[in-house]
Amino acid sequence: MTGYLEEYFPLVVFFGLSLAFGLILMVAPLLAAVSNPDSEKNSAYECGFEPFESARLKFDVRFYLVAILFVIFDLEVAFLFPWAVGFQYIGTLGFWSMMLFLLILTIGFLYEWRKGALEWE
Repeated sequence: MTGYLEEYFPLVVFFGLSLAFGLILMVAPLLAAVSNPDSEKNSAYECGFEPFESARLKFDVRFYLVAILFVIFDLEVAFLFPWAVGFQYIGTLGFWSMMLFLLILTIGFLYEWRKGALEWE
């Protein structure tokens, strides 16, 4: 059992050092930085006027839905690229498994489209 744990010792040391380094980088600015903000530093920037609404307004659900759809179709491309590169080696089972994956993805896309999730009115 001791030999088994010794194999993971470098990994534990790496995690310990990375945790310590991360904590040092987060605490160092709190200790070293001078904090004396003036009115110019705290004033509104970029647009030049004070905000007229809170920045903590709720977003419409459609923003999140579009983001989820983007992730789904982005992952589709991530699966399609290696499949296309190794297409000559995967055989019939690999071909039909990808066709099943694309069919399920298409059915999900059509469902979202029919429910009106892609409409912005």
